[in-house]
Amino acid sequence: MKRKSVEIHVYGADILCPSCVNMPSSKETYEWLQAAVGRKYPDQPFTIRYIDIHNPPEDEAIKSFASKVIEEDMFYPIVLLEGAVVGEGNPRLKTIYSELEKYGYEAV
Repeated sequence: MKRKSVEIHVYGADILCPSCVNMPSSKETYEWLQAAVGRKYPDQPFTIRYIDIHNPPEDEAIKSFASKVIEEDMFYPIVLLEGAVVGEGNPRLKTIYSELEKYGYEAV
């Protein structure tokens, strides 16, 4: 079955979220998630991107969400899958996998 490549964004910062002490950094979470999804769904296309909330790219939707994370004191890292929040602070693989499977991804 041909499936669309799902886009995952991990929003975070170099500085740990004040409520997230003793948890992995945003970049560590991004790297961990990239490896975990790649292992669980090999040869199934996905794009994962790390976005620094203090220095987001020029894309207006990304800049807007990065500002929202700061303004609303959201716990980061925040994981968005196709624009929907699927993890905040300490994202759970089970939740992310469940969302991916809604898009036709099949675990190996």
